[in-house]
Amino acid sequence: MQPPSEQLKNNQQKTVLITGCSTGIGYCVAKGLKQRGYRVITSARRSESVEQLQKEGFECLQLDLADSQSIQQAFQQVLQLSDGKIYGLFNNGAFGLPGAVEDLTRDNLKFQFETNVFGWLELTNLVIPVMRKQGHGRIIQNSSVLGFVAMPFRGAYNASKYAIEGLSDTLRLELKNTNIYISLIEPGPIISQFRTNAVKALKQHIDIENSVHREKYHGVLERLNKEGPAAPFTLPPEAVLKRVISALESKRPKPRYYVTFPTYLFAFLKRILSHRQLDKILAKAGNDGKQ
Repeated sequence: MQPPSEQLKNNQQKTVLITGCSTGIGYCVAKGLKQRGYRVITSARRSESVEQLQKEGFECLQLDLADSQSIQQAFQQVLQLSDGKIYGLFNNGAFGLPGAVEDLTRDNLKFQFETNVFGWLELTNLVIPVMRKQGHGRIIQNSSVLGFVAMPFRGAYNASKYAIEGLSDTLRLELKNTNIYISLIEPGPIISQFRTNAVKALKQHIDIENSVHREKYHGVLERLNKEGPAAPFTLPPEAVLKRVISALESKRPKPRYYVTFPTYLFAFLKRILSHRQLDKILAKAGNDGKQ
C-alpha cells in the first residue's frame, strides 16, 4: 500500500464525477474524496444546491438525471473542466417512489426510471468512450439491498435498482478485456434525505385515500415521518464512502460492495433459504419498515 502522501499526490491527477451531491451519500462522498486529493466534480439537480456546493468550494454543475439535455450539457462542462479525462464516475443521484405495485401507473414507473435508470445509463455511456480512450476508469453504481431482494410497497424503487444491477453486471462482462471496472455498492439503511423525498413522492404520485392499501400507506407515512433512523442498523453515509474509496483505489475492485448488516444478512439468506422462506421474512421486514 502506498504511503498517504504518495496516495494523495496520485489522486490529485484523478477526476471523479459524482451525481446527487446536495445531501446524504453524495455530499459525504464528495467531501471525503476531496480530502483524499481527488479532483471532484459534483452535481445537483436544483440550482440552490449547486450554489451552496460552490460556496463550499466544490466544482459543481447543474445536472438533472431525468433530462437528457441537462445530462449532455453537464457532461460537456465536465470534459472542459477535466481536460477530457475522467478517472471515476459515481452514479448516486436517485430517489424512491413508495407504493404498492397495483397502485403504480405507467407514468409512475417512467418517473422512477427516468432518474434512477435512464439517466444513469445515459451518463455512463457518455463516460465510457472517454475511459476507453485514456485506457482506464472506474464506474461505481450506488445500488441498494433492494437491488437483489424485494420488499413490499417499494415496487418502483425495487425495479429501478434491479435494472441497474442487471445493466451493471452486463456492462462488467462487456468491459472484461478493458481496464474499466464496474462496481456496485449495495447499502441498506443509511442516514440521508431519502425518507423525506420518499414522503413527497408518495403523496404526489399515489392516490392514497382511494387505494385498498390506504391503512398501510398511513403506516408508511408515519414511519417515514418519524424522527431518527426508521430502521435498525442504520449507518451514516461515511460507511458508503469507505466502499467508494475501495472501488476507486483497489487494483482489482470488487464487483459488489455490501454496506450495513441487513445487506449482508439478506445476501446470506437468499443463498440458503427457499423462495417461500425468504418471502416470509421479506414480507415481515418490509411491513416493519426496513429500507
